[in-house]
Amino acid sequence: MSEISSAKTIFDPDAFLLRIRGHTLDCMPGTASGARVMGILNVTPDSFSDGGAYTSVPAALRRVEKMLDEGASLIDIGGESSRPRGTVYGEGASAVPIREEIDRVLPVVEAVVERFPEAILSIDTWKPEVAEAALAAGAHIINDVTGLRYTGETATVAAGYNAPLVIMHSIGKPGAMPARHEYADVVREVTASLAASVERAETAGVRHIVVDPGFGFGKRHEENLQLLGAVGDILEMGRPVMIGVSRKSAIGAILGTPDDPAPVGKRLFGSLGATAVGVLRGASIVRTHDVRPTVELLKGMGAALYA
Repeated sequence: MSEISSAKTIFDPDAFLLRIRGHTLDCMPGTASGARVMGILNVTPDSFSDGGAYTSVPAALRRVEKMLDEGASLIDIGGESSRPRGTVYGEGASAVPIREEIDRVLPVVEAVVERFPEAILSIDTWKPEVAEAALAAGAHIINDVTGLRYTGETATVAAGYNAPLVIMHSIGKPGAMPARHEYADVVREVTASLAASVERAETAGVRHIVVDPGFGFGKRHEENLQLLGAVGDILEMGRPVMIGVSRKSAIGAILGTPDDPAPVGKRLFGSLGATAVGVLRGASIVRTHDVRPTVELLKGMGAALYA
């Protein structure tokens, strides 16, 4: 694969090849494939969009089968909601004890590994104990929504399994994440925070790192849009960029108003529009609830851009 360059950086292709237990996931931006799609599987009772829908193993397996059939490259399994507190979501998600989170996630991981051995599984957790249990059961990637701010042990666990680590920017702790934070320069501050998290992961020995600017986590609607337009700046870190705009409150505000946002179930086309902008700016992984429409969007973009 040839190197691709921007105005500032020549990217190392090896940093964009996630080697995962016999799988190689090419996350180089600017290719005809557009981006990899990560399907969301919340095994929680209180996630903002689909809480309670997939808490049983049979329901989770049916959802995984559907997302794989629709073209998902990865499945992201989460046992603790990160829904922030604020006017939109009320008090926010409750913190989940370690044992309870493991009990939610582990049976699903074991069942998916047995039923769909070809699936690449990401685990949405910041807790090293949950990461350890899931990776030992056959999961492949850890997705830390705290960006290692609370413990570096999660990175140590990932390094021990040579597992890729997704580092997301956020403010606060799951169970008490604020909806707002004051930024002087949201792009500069988020990028600096991600760079510090990447350094912590590298120090722990993690080889494959993905960065996520954390849309909707401690940012105002306009700040989310600024970050979306600045994905190219975040890409200058030389790591794959993941975006998660699916059904977020910023999309609801765009389609309605901040005081009267569009309902969660009516945010698909706004989510797809924001996804297209992020991928055109250089994102190469898209985390979404709506797999088939996102896959079809990316196929159409790739065909048009690289005909």
